[in-house]
Amino acid sequence: MSNAVSRARLWAMAHAERAALADDLADLNDSRWARQSLCGHWTIEEVVAHLTAAASTGRLRWLISVLGARFDFDEHNARQLAEHRGATPAQTLDRFRAIISNTTSPSGHTAAWLGEVIVHGQDIRRPLGLSREPAVEAATEVARFYARRNFTVSSRSSIENLRLEATDGPFATGTGPLVSGTTIALTMAMAGRAAYCDDLTGPGLPTLRSRLWVSPESGARGGLGE
Repeated sequence: MSNAVSRARLWAMAHAERAALADDLADLNDSRWARQSLCGHWTIEEVVAHLTAAASTGRLRWLISVLGARFDFDEHNARQLAEHRGATPAQTLDRFRAIISNTTSPSGHTAAWLGEVIVHGQDIRRPLGLSREPAVEAATEVARFYARRNFTVSSRSSIENLRLEATDGPFATGTGPLVSGTTIALTMAMAGRAAYCDDLTGPGLPTLRSRLWVSPESGARGGLGE
């Protein structure tokens, strides 16, 4: 978590991003709910159910689930989806709306759980052609967190020996060949979403792109999912 931003502020931003995503999904028809997201093989509806699961699962429940799946995180995620997905897309959305103000999470890394909704929100919006983007302030905190460590994604490793600079906010990190773009594009690239390389520029971009193509867009250990 950034020293300048309190945990309460990070949760407030997460709640605002969840509410914005729920509003964006309110009028989807069933065929759009079934569209594939940027998150591996998951559909839009499955990503929403995953977000509900992550916001409903504290550390002990997460550990019990992982142990029950014998550390098979695909199985763990499948069980979580089955529990939190509704019988219809409308019910799945209702369940997501019910957790908008939750502060439950599997760990105390609040910036990571803000990242959960920001990254998965774009996993959903981009395939659907929805133009809304997260607040730059929120994306900046996630970008800073991702640049400092590999948590649920190999974000720090993917930008090693590169210089990243946001064109729309204060985020900047690293030394080496430059990669520049919007804060959300840099954040999504660090989260392993190679599609967002199309929104970036700079001499360091080929290196970053090559690292994302050889890495799975995953690593979630019950967090960011596929």
